[in-house]
Amino acid sequence: MALALFRRSRAHGSRGGAGFRLPLPVGADGVSRTVADPMGQPLGGADVTVTSTATQRVVQRGSTDPFGLFCAALPPGSYSLMVSVDGLQPHHETLEVVAGQTRPPVHVQLTTARPLELPPAGTWLFDPPHTAIRFIARHVGMANVHGRFTRFEGGIRVGADIEHSHVEVRIDASSLTTGNKTRDDHLRSADFLDVDTYPYLHFSSNRFLSRGGAKWSVQGSLTMHGVSRSVALDTTYLGVVNGGYGQELRCAALAKAELHREDYTLNWRSMLARGIAVVGPTVKLELDVQAMYRSHDTPTPPE
Repeated sequence: MALALFRRSRAHGSRGGAGFRLPLPVGADGVSRTVADPMGQPLGGADVTVTSTATQRVVQRGSTDPFGLFCAALPPGSYSLMVSVDGLQPHHETLEVVAGQTRPPVHVQLTTARPLELPPAGTWLFDPPHTAIRFIARHVGMANVHGRFTRFEGGIRVGADIEHSHVEVRIDASSLTTGNKTRDDHLRSADFLDVDTYPYLHFSSNRFLSRGGAKWSVQGSLTMHGVSRSVALDTTYLGVVNGGYGQELRCAALAKAELHREDYTLNWRSMLARGIAVVGPTVKLELDVQAMYRSHDTPTPPE
């Protein structure tokens, strides 16, 4: 974790006149970075990840403070450090940590990232083997239940003006699975999705709104349990590539939303003795999508 007791002070005789004193654990090295945007201004909220080269495990993760500063104490070893912000080119570096050292912060200035190529106009169909529709619900106030839908169909009609694109998704409600048959049967029952009466969940978009960089808000209507509500999918566009078994032209995106189940009259309640709901009031929905150009039968890239 980033050091909470970080103090900046004037260090006489050091280069540039500014130094840092960090209260370090015995045998640790202090590592710090000051991060700036392309205009040279301090960049707060940048994500910093430090990974051990030997184990490939993340050992430190945090964000820069409002002054663009990140600092951490690390044991001796080799590490990879990455600084990332949406819309800017990530910064990667390797570093060697030696016990007992406190080095001055290294200045990192990020540059503007090259925009991702937008998908060509036309129809793109979801590729089910490489697409996942997942959900997360709170259980007994202290744990999450993870589930997914295994049968669905959908696609994206990309307009010449990307803001005029359209997404359509239809999900087979009975294909829900959480890995527990008793729980799955209950979720399919009239207490929850009532799949015999309402066999499908359906999302249809009506607006694509750019949030800058690779971020989009895909707004539309979600119909579930016989109720339609407006939903905004917080979407990260991941790019387009010629790839796959037949070198199909593919695009990918990750979309997330948080739903309030009672908005869809999913009102089943059961309380523990401590007054904690067995099932929480919100459900997180995540669509991890790969789509192929035109159709599965004709995956020819556009001319």
